[in-house]
Amino acid sequence: MTIVVETAVACVFAWAVRKARRVAGRVDAEVDHALDAAMDRVHGVVEGRLGRGGELARLEQEAAAGQAEPSALTRGNVERELASATEQDAAFARELKEAVGALEEAKRAAGAQVVGAYGLAVGGDLTIRADNGSFAAGVANVTGGITLGNPPRPGPVQP
Repeated sequence: MTIVVETAVACVFAWAVRKARRVAGRVDAEVDHALDAAMDRVHGVVEGRLGRGGELARLEQEAAAGQAEPSALTRGNVERELASATEQDAAFARELKEAVGALEEAKRAAGAQVVGAYGLAVGGDLTIRADNGSFAAGVANVTGGITLGNPPRPGPVQP
């Protein structure tokens, strides 16, 4: 249930970011309606249980303020509230799991990954390269697998 809770919190934050962008008039013209509906469902399930105030309101305020992700404190508080609710109420746990499952299915159907307020969604190969003494880093959420290579050691710039 931990993954469901973490996904729900990330979804609610991404939902709030989209809402803030709509209000500011910066939302993309082409929005996948099935994905939006699935995110709305997760948000509705979470809001229905936690209410509109408290930590959920703080999560939405952080999104509206333009944060790339919720603060660790807010994320942790919302995750704890949801985890506690899923432990205490089997019907809620089932409803949340179904809503998150529908979101995952909508993401697969759309051929996209919901990456929150930041990130890069890639459907295929991705090469990240660092040279000239720089470094490259990334975080991946993959269902297939990752192949990593070892780049050459930094040295003098080659012509």
